[in-house]
Amino acid sequence: MSPVPALAFPDRPDTPRTAPDGDPAVGPSVTETVERFLASLPTATTRTSYARTLNRLTALAGPRPLADLAPDDYAAVMEQVHDAAPATWNRHLSALVSFTTWAQRQDLLATNPARRLQRRKSARREDRAISFARLEALFTDTRHGLRERLLWRMLYETAARAEEILSLDVEDLDPQRRRARVTSKGGAIEYVHWATATARLLPRLLNGRTTGPVFLADRRAPTSGRRAPAAADICPVTGRGRLSYPRAEYLFKTASAELDPHGQGWTLHQLRHSALQHLAQAGRSAPELQAKSRHQNLDSLGRYVRLGEDTSARITAEHDPAARHRKR
Repeated sequence: MSPVPALAFPDRPDTPRTAPDGDPAVGPSVTETVERFLASLPTATTRTSYARTLNRLTALAGPRPLADLAPDDYAAVMEQVHDAAPATWNRHLSALVSFTTWAQRQDLLATNPARRLQRRKSARREDRAISFARLEALFTDTRHGLRERLLWRMLYETAARAEEILSLDVEDLDPQRRRARVTSKGGAIEYVHWATATARLLPRLLNGRTTGPVFLADRRAPTSGRRAPAAADICPVTGRGRLSYPRAEYLFKTASAELDPHGQGWTLHQLRHSALQHLAQAGRSAPELQAKSRHQNLDSLGRYVRLGEDTSARITAEHDPAARHRKR
């Protein structure tokens, strides 16, 4: 009587596997491991962000055993964003590093393919905050679509992260209290609040919809294939998918380029930065800003509330002894 063959356990990297040509292969493939890693992430916004980077990795090395990954593979992924801004480069690198750390913790990967890559230092600009006048001109410009104007206004009035607002479903909204339930970066359930302008635009965008994503893409979502989104990201009424971060960012940068003194256009994150800085300029205390931004630590607010050159000029003029003498 022949012995019963042992069943291969896919989570064990030392379990022999059989490649299509009959040769033994060690461990899961890159594609399999990426899918498991993304499924392990509790926060949808993080999962979506990391997937943008890791899809590039699977396109290059998906069928290969994970154990075969080398620094050249990660370098090829990062080469695709070589000309991106430092923040974008660092975001893609963080996804690769997080994936590597997770795989090593699961004993699926013995080496570190990211070891040759380095984060880029962002050039510090003191004008990250956008003036309220410029923002108001953009928000009220009817050349831009209702969806965009509402998204920009809501991001500013809530001071929320772009991923949080783009992940909203209609069921998350509480129009009577002018608030929405979001999943924060750490996975906690929190609330963000908006003002009158958003309250006026929101019903026009929803147009009677009671379920599905708040912000929808322009086209119907594919129902099959690699580009098909999860069912939760498709509007059951229109069949359109959820508006993606890259598309929303592109539209905002394009629309804001003519108002940006640098001519480059602004990022969605600058709306959060601007909202908090404007509140600080209006005299709101640090605890109040923390309540609005939902930062865990007050120290994290430092880069948002640097009041900058305009405030320096104003308080200098207000405390100029010669100016006070003339007023008498």
